[in-house]
Amino acid sequence: MFKRVLISTCIVLAAASAAWAQTPKVEITGLIGYTLADGVTGDPIKAANGQTYDSVEPQDSVNFGLSFGFFVTPSAEIGFLWRRQATKLDVFGTARTTVGDWNIDGYHGYGAYYFGDPEAKVHPYIMFGLGATHYGSVSYTKADGAAASTPGGTQFSGTGGAGVKVNASPNVGVKFGIQWTPTYIKSDAVGWWCDPWWGCYVIGDSQYSNQFEFVGGLTFRF
Repeated sequence: MFKRVLISTCIVLAAASAAWAQTPKVEITGLIGYTLADGVTGDPIKAANGQTYDSVEPQDSVNFGLSFGFFVTPSAEIGFLWRRQATKLDVFGTARTTVGDWNIDGYHGYGAYYFGDPEAKVHPYIMFGLGATHYGSVSYTKADGAAASTPGGTQFSGTGGAGVKVNASPNVGVKFGIQWTPTYIKSDAVGWWCDPWWGCYVIGDSQYSNQFEFVGGLTFRF
């Protein structure tokens, strides 16, 4: 009896392993969506136009990107995600002024988990990632008519999201979801903290630029 159970178990496991070995494991997704973005504040600066500015912010705009993932199990995926928000840079304070076109690129390694039966057509999912956000340079014209540009920069960021994937076939599907990408920009000193063990030190208030994204995509699995 024990031998029969053992042999049956081995056959089932072998069949499952063979089926998983033949299942497409690589997935590429083309993404497009819309981003609600915010910026950060800083020290007031009086510009040549007579206005005083103390904040910078990207405009809300369309985003697009691409992800490349590998399924390590029927439900768990690891991969790399690139997405770009093609937007404009605004500065504001006593007035709001659009400086110029601005590209914000996110580069994140991620892990995702798809819930439910792997053979089902509909899969809710969650994903988390770590990486960097690159803020491109901005070209503009100064008040005197001279051309100028701001330098770009790259900052550490995380990302997370949730949504649903619908499979039209084993190789083609669509995704719909939301994603949040907070990017650390700087810390402002807000005071001192003292304790008997470590002494006194400056404490800071961290500022993040946040991107809240609504995304959809077409997936190809092979």
